[in-house]
Amino acid sequence: MRRAHAVEWVRAAEGELIARLPEGTLMQRAAAGLAATCAELLREGVPGRVYASRVLVLAGSGDNGGDALYAGARLARRGARVRAALLAPARVHAGGLAALLAAGGRVTDDLAEAERADLVLDGIVGIGGRGPLRDTALPWVDAAGRGAATVVAVDLPSGVDPDSGAVPGAAVHADVTVTFGTHKPGLLVDPGASYAGVVRPVDIGLGEVRGAGADGEALSTGASGAAGRSLRGADTTPLLLDGHVVEALQQEDVAALLPAPDAESDKYRRGVVGIAAGSARYPGAAVLAVGAALHGGVGAVRYAGAAAREVVRAHPEALVGEGGPKDAGRVQAWVVGPGLSQDAEAERAVEEALDAGVPVLVDADGLRLLARRGAAPADALLTPHAGEAVALLAGIGVTATSAQVEAERLRFARELARGYGCTVLLKGSTTVVTGPHGPARVNPTGTAQLATAGSGDVLSGLAGALLAAGLTPLDAGSVAAYLHGLAGRLASGGDVPVAAGAITAALPEAWRRSCHSGGATG
Repeated sequence: MRRAHAVEWVRAAEGELIARLPEGTLMQRAAAGLAATCAELLREGVPGRVYASRVLVLAGSGDNGGDALYAGARLARRGARVRAALLAPARVHAGGLAALLAAGGRVTDDLAEAERADLVLDGIVGIGGRGPLRDTALPWVDAAGRGAATVVAVDLPSGVDPDSGAVPGAAVHADVTVTFGTHKPGLLVDPGASYAGVVRPVDIGLGEVRGAGADGEALSTGASGAAGRSLRGADTTPLLLDGHVVEALQQEDVAALLPAPDAESDKYRRGVVGIAAGSARYPGAAVLAVGAALHGGVGAVRYAGAAAREVVRAHPEALVGEGGPKDAGRVQAWVVGPGLSQDAEAERAVEEALDAGVPVLVDADGLRLLARRGAAPADALLTPHAGEAVALLAGIGVTATSAQVEAERLRFARELARGYGCTVLLKGSTTVVTGPHGPARVNPTGTAQLATAGSGDVLSGLAGALLAAGLTPLDAGSVAAYLHGLAGRLASGGDVPVAAGAITAALPEAWRRSCHSGGATG
C-alpha cells in the first residue's frame, strides 16, 4: 500500500526525529538523497555525467531552499557547475548557502542560467507553503520551461497544495519530484499529481509509516503506548507516523482482495448482483454494466429493467426480468442508475434498490434521483463524475461547480461521503474513493482513453459485482477502479482510442495480471 500523510503529521514526526538527532542530520539526509537522484538523472541525460553539467538551484526561504542548496553543494563537489538564484535573499538558509559557496557554487541573477541548465532544482516553496508562486519566482520558472533542463522538485512542486493537490495559480511542472519520508497527498491527487512527474521517495529515517485517523483528530496509540499526539518512542524504537490521509492500492493489495471460488462454491455462494439499468432510450448502458458484472467475480447476474431483450441477446448468461428490483429475486448487491432516465419508473427502481437491504451502487441517472432524497444507506457506493457530484452536493446544501470539484477532489469527495453517510467514488483524472471516516484512496492505474461513452457503465457493473462478492464498499470501489484502469490501459495500448466494450473484453487479463506478477500500478 502506498500511503500519503498530511503536513501536520509530517511536521510532528520530523520534529520528534530532529529532537533525537544531532543538529542538521535530517536536512543532510534529505540533501544526500536529493543529490543522489539528481546525479542519476544527470548521468542519464545531456551531457551524460555529473562533472561539468550545469545545475541551477532555485532557492526560496526556509528548509526547502536549504535542502536544495545543500544538494547543490554535493553536486558541486562532484564537479557540476552549480548556480543558485536566491528568491528570498533576506531569508535564505544560511548554512545551505555557505555550503554551496564553499563547494564552488555561485549565486546568480542571470535568467539565462535557467535556459542553459541541464538540471533545475525547485527549492522555492516546501510543504509549509500555500497558494500560487510569487511574482519573483515566475521569471525563473518560465525561463526553465523554455530550456531543456530536467526539473526536479524538492519534496513537492512549488505552487501545489501538499494536502489537497489543488493548484490555485502558477506552479512548477516537475519531471521528477523527490519527496522526503512519505508521500504527500498532493503528489497522488490531480491536479497536483500532474505537476509532479515521476515521484521518488527518499527515506530520511521516519521509520515505519502507519495509517490511523484521517480527519485531523487525535493520533492513535503510538510507540510510547499512550494515546494522543506524541510520536516519541524509546531510542531503539522506530518512529511511528500515524494519520495517513490518502492511500493507493498496489498490485499485491488488489490480489489479496480479489474474490476467488473454493471447492465448495456454487453460483449462489459466489454472490449474485442485480443490475437495474438501461431504458428504451439507453439500452446500451444495461448491456455494458451486465457485461462487466459477469467478469466481476460473482456467480450470477440478475438484470431488471426495460432493456431485458437487449441484455439477454448480448449476454445469455444473465438472468433477466422486465420488472424492478423488488421483483427480481434475491441478490447480494444492487447496481442502479446507468442509462435509467429520470421518469417515475426510474425513480421507483432507485427507491426499491435503496430499500432492498443489501449494498447498493448508485450511478448516473440514479445519482440525480438520489440527490432529491439527500441521504443514502451506510453500505451504499456512489460513483459520480464531477457534474453529478455537483448535483449530489446540492442535495446536501453545498454549492459548487464542476471546476471546483475537479480542483479539490479530496475535499469534495469527503464532503459527499460525510453528507450522505456512505462511500463515494469520485471519477476523474484521479479517481478518489472515500468513506465518511478513515483514509481516502486514489487509483494508480488508468489512462485518458477511459474518458469514453459507456466507460462508467463498465465500472459500475464491475464494482457492483465486487460488492455482491462480499467486498466492502471502499474495497469494491478501489479494486474496481484499479481493474478498470488497468483494463483501459491494456485495451488502448496506452494511447489508442478505445470503446467501452473493449474495456470489458480486457477485464479478464487485468484480473489475471492483478492476481499474479505483472500488474500495473502507475
